[in-house]
Amino acid sequence: MTQRIKATCAALAVACVPGLMPGIAVGDPDDDSLTINGEIAIVTEAAAPAHTENLDTIYSGWRFRTDETQAVQMDDFDNPGMIGVENAMVDWATADGAAGKSCADCHGAAENMAGVRAVYPKWNEEQGRVTTLEMEVNNCRENRMDAKKWKYTGGDMTDMIALISSVSRGMPVNVAIDGPAQSTWEQGKELYYTRTGQLELSCANCHEDSYGMMIRADHLSQGHINGFPTYRLKNTKLNSVHARFKGCVRDTRAHTYKPGSDEFIALELYVASRGNGLSVEGPSVRN
Repeated sequence: MTQRIKATCAALAVACVPGLMPGIAVGDPDDDSLTINGEIAIVTEAAAPAHTENLDTIYSGWRFRTDETQAVQMDDFDNPGMIGVENAMVDWATADGAAGKSCADCHGAAENMAGVRAVYPKWNEEQGRVTTLEMEVNNCRENRMDAKKWKYTGGDMTDMIALISSVSRGMPVNVAIDGPAQSTWEQGKELYYTRTGQLELSCANCHEDSYGMMIRADHLSQGHINGFPTYRLKNTKLNSVHARFKGCVRDTRAHTYKPGSDEFIALELYVASRGNGLSVEGPSVRN
């Protein structure tokens, strides 16, 4: 049995879930190409990393969107997520906290952060654990700026992550999963494939077995996070990775984890690594 037939059978097995359209087979993404502002070429299709099981090819979620939604991301003037980037530029240059420092005082121009988004989450030797960008931002605020930490999924934080992402657009995601990060990655993998909630669904049931199917009025993507933070037309704001994880777990009708929890950090590392080879896109636009 071919992989696509297996996937179709798995998709039909969960078609009774409310919102999933019964009888619609797994569909391939469109063939459109993404270039932002006519100059930033985005890789939206790549060979699946060797550690990604059950997929031969990985696709950006952009490839599953309608032409109208795709167009909004192709021009920063139209992309509403760029408002968050502009807000973060002000925060970047503004001194905050008792130390009287701004982000720019240590890091210089925001453009100097190019490439950072592409490798996170990553192992932090000093802290002895895998850290996310949100954790690193709060580490700077608390220990270098002597300022209050931002809420993990708050607007200020999500805007800042959008800024850091925006200067890496077009760069390939290259998240390391070996060495001391491997045990965290393994934990994330287990979470990805574990069925939870009253609906007994795992991440893989939707984003590996059923991508391309309709769920309510939208197409399921492969669930890659190279486009986060993502401006969702559904709730008209930038959404962070852990906020999306929380919503997905909630949709299985399960008790969810907290943003910034060890569980979601591990899941982020695993899911991010599944997108190795795609380009950083954030802030992207989705339904």
